[in-house]
Amino acid sequence: MPDTNLEKPLDGPPDETDINLRAYLSRLSDEQLREYDPGWSDQQVMQWDGNFRSDGALMLVCCERDIEIEEYRTVLEEHIRRRGI
Repeated sequence: MPDTNLEKPLDGPPDETDINLRAYLSRLSDEQLREYDPGWSDQQVMQWDGNFRSDGALMLVCCERDIEIEEYRTVLEEHIRRRGI
């Protein structure tokens, strides 16, 4: 059964950025998430998502820190597992 508290990290207390990233991923459709391929290059992942800035960070508002592609991929893959996709 999928984990229903998808905005809470598994490994400790979250900061505002942790919560915002997970909330952002929660709004992606199952269909889009099924398209994700962990073998893609970072550039392919950024194009697939379509919400990365030209400097390589995810474009999110109200964040304490930038979300770079490595963190994005780690949290995305965790999110897909927790969501049961």
